Amino acid sequence: MKSYMKIWFNSEGALPSDVNSRLMSLGFEPIQGDYDYVYDWKREPKIEEILALADKVHLTLKGMKVLFKLKTDEIDMK
Repeated sequence: MKSYMKIWFNSEGALPSDVNSRLMSLGFEPIQGDYDYVYDWKREPKIEEILALADKVHLTLKGMKVLFKLKTDEIDMK
């Protein structure tokens, strides 16, 4: 399974390159297409693990003035 993330930037917020660095430190990879980043679980995660990842993203992006949407699916959405 994979978790896909879409980011909305704010012109008063952090630089996209800084956001990218932080997300990559969590294991996300930038992609092109409908979503901006993907996290490959390489297995089927439990709901608690998905929520823990969302919590990590929330804490990592806190104060950067960006919004994010996270979707976990078994379908390849690149």
